[in-house]
Parts: sequence; C-alpha cells; structure tokens
Amino acid sequence: MSTTFSNLGVATSLVKGLEALDITRPTSIQEKALPVILDQKEDVVALAKTGTGKTAAFGLPLLQLIDVDNKDVQAVILAPTRELGQQIFKNLGDFAAYTPNVSIAAICGGIPIKPQIERLKEDTHIIVATPGRLIDLLKRDALSIKNTNYLVLDEADEMVTALKDGLDTIVAALPKKRRTLLFTATMPGTIKQLVQNYMSKHVVHIEADMETVGHQGIDHQYVVVEPIEKLEVLLHFLNTKQGERGIIFCKTKAAVNKLAKKLAINKFSSGALHGSLTQGIRDRIMGQFREGHINILVATDLAARGIDVKEIAYVVQYHLPDTYDAYVHRSGRTARAGAKGLSLSVIQEEEVLDIPDLEQELGITFSEMKKADAAAIEENNALLWARRIFKTKPNKDISEAFKTKIKTVFHHLTKEELIEKIIADHVNQTSKLNIPTEAPKRKKKKKK
Repeated sequence: MSTTFSNLGVATSLVKGLEALDITRPTSIQEKALPVILDQKEDVVALAKTGTGKTAAFGLPLLQLIDVDNKDVQAVILAPTRELGQQIFKNLGDFAAYTPNVSIAAICGGIPIKPQIERLKEDTHIIVATPGRLIDLLKRDALSIKNTNYLVLDEADEMVTALKDGLDTIVAALPKKRRTLLFTATMPGTIKQLVQNYMSKHVVHIEADMETVGHQGIDHQYVVVEPIEKLEVLLHFLNTKQGERGIIFCKTKAAVNKLAKKLAINKFSSGALHGSLTQGIRDRIMGQFREGHINILVATDLAARGIDVKEIAYVVQYHLPDTYDAYVHRSGRTARAGAKGLSLSVIQEEEVLDIPDLEQELGITFSEMKKADAAAIEENNALLWARRIFKTKPNKDISEAFKTKIKTVFHHLTKEELIEKIIADHVNQTSKLNIPTEAPKRKKKKKK
C-alpha cells in the first residue's frame, strides 16, 4: 500500500487543499521530511534536487504547527529571490485553502516597502521573505520575530551570497530556542559552514534519492556547433518545439538581451529575465510566461530561480554553466511534478570534454543530438522569413498612390503564383550568399 499524506500525519484540512491541487501522493523528500518536522523537535537539513516538492515538505508541517490563537510571527521562510518568495507564498496559500485562519505575508524586495509595513500591522503567523527586505523591516521596527518558532532557509545553496552579511542580523532577532529547517539542492562547503554556525548540534539529515530523483524524466542531450552557426541551430531547434514552453539559459545579462532580441526579430513568443530589469518588468514577464502568453524565457541563472511551471518541455543551455550545481538547477526547471523534459546543451567542439565530467559528477548520461544539416537550416531560415512577413504589421504611412502602383505590378497574378514568385526570389537572394562546396569541374582540353 502506497504512502498517503494522511499516513504521514498531515491534517485533513491540508489534505483537502492538496487534493484540490490534484496532489495525492507524497514525493520522496515529502515522505521523509513530513514526519520528522511534524513529530520531532530537532533542526533539519534536507537535501533534495530541484523540482521534487520541497515547498510542501516544509510548508505543510508549518501550516499545521501554527497556533492560530497566537498573534506572533511564528515562522520565517527565507528565499533567495522575490520570484521564489512569491512562488512559496502562493503555494502556501493554495495548501491552506481549507485552513483559512492561518495568516501568511510575503515581504520581498523589489517592490515598495510601505504597503508591506501596513500589511504587517495585521496579525501574521508566517512570513515569506528575501533576506535584504527582512533586514530592512527589522531595522525599521516594522515587525518582531523574537517569538518565532521556525526559521526555514529554502534553496539555501543559492542564498549564501545574500545571507553572508545579513544572517547574523536576522538570527540576532530570533529566539535562541527555535527550529531551523534548511532545504537545499546541493551541499557545497559554504552550506556546511552555515549549518555549523547557525544550527544546533543535533541536526537530522534527510536526503532524497540524490543520485536519481533530481534527474528523473530529464533527457540530457548536447549538440556540437561552430560559433557562426550557433544561433541558426538554436532557431531550428525552437521551430521544432512550436507551441511548447521552454527556458534558454545564458551566462550574462548582455547575452540574455542579445538573444532575446534575435528571437523577437524572428517572431518567437519570448521574453528576457535578468537581475537588471525592474521588478515590475520581471513580474510582467513571469506572469506572461506562467499564463502561457509567451512560450520562451531567456534568462540568467539567478533570475530563473522560483520558476515552478509544470509544463516546461525543455531547457536549453545556450552557454554551459560554470558549476555542476548550476546545471542541476537549470535542468531541474523541466520534468517537474513527474513530467518528462529535455535539457539540451548547445556546445562548441572544445566543450565536448566537459560532458564526461558532468556525467560523472551528476550521475547522468548525455546523448548527442544530430545537428541540423545545411539544407534543413536553409529551409528553417526560409520559414522564419515567411513568419516575419506574416507577422509584419501594415505600414499606414505608405501612400495609397504608391500601394496602387505596386498592386498594378501584381494584379494579374493569383495568390499561388505570387507566393511561388516570392519564394523563388527569396531562394535566389539567399543562394547568392552561399559559398559553393565544390569548385566546378573544368572541361579537359582536347589533344590536337
């Protein structure tokens, strides 16, 4: 008999909220963490890959352990980015749909602070925060966490930089007798140091099938390209994924902007996401992506944290990341909630040597995707050209007299004939740019 949330001790009202979300069976990390957090008193370090349900693993116990008659802030959840903070806040609200007396507030950076100060004047049981904004509010005496029972550090491996200078301030405002729950996808030395410095000596360590769970359902592939053809190969790949949602990762903000512009020129439904954008723009792009108004997100690593969209069919590493952990986080954006997904790395010849290292370090297997040949690329470019024409808006500034002259040239052609001629002209123009692969054979001179 398979384990259920009720078997693990989750309250009926919360189980009802999960069922409304079509969540009926706990994941491995949930199965291991829920009883420990609910029934024991020790600090917890939970190691589980991205996309395995960590939010429910700590969120459900917190919602259940809250004393609704106590008006104090009883739990603080820290997240590395506002996007992830908002995602956690939404998830908790959904889980607690039938537990209405628990009050949850999101206090993340990037938006005006005054409305958050006003919100905190109301009774609040759980706070979801980014470190910087929480510290700001503490310094303003806008809230008190002196009676908080639980501190949760979510995606801790991505929060180390943000916490470096601020965790001392946050911990100083917390009571010494509290439980700290740390959830992370990787365990670098900086996290081990954090555990040693800020958690009790009696820590329960939980690990959820790290060798396999984080990569289940993900097809890891790579395609080898020359630098000059990298964009065209990507565009060909994207054309094969029409109607599906995906994320393309670049190393830098400048690279994100450049690639996003290329996609826009070629009429792909896409948006850019990186740290230099205003929070309003980031929220709008994320909203459009979540709701399916755009299909492709071009993003930097940190900006993409907190993207929990089930229907992401593929992830593209347009530039390989600098660390193994970053690859885990990137590829983990796809194949979420038991779905299948593709993680494609677009690499150059010298980067092929990195693939065995990734396989060995992460316990995964790559297969090579065959690069589209010249004929397929040329055909794809023609399709992109046709799409650009189709999606071009009419120019209202062109005079009717000039339009009439153009129409007169074509008036005797049928639609099919006009299309044939336009395609032929396009092929003739583009073929002029192609360098012949083989020089024409010279005729042998006849012997006299």
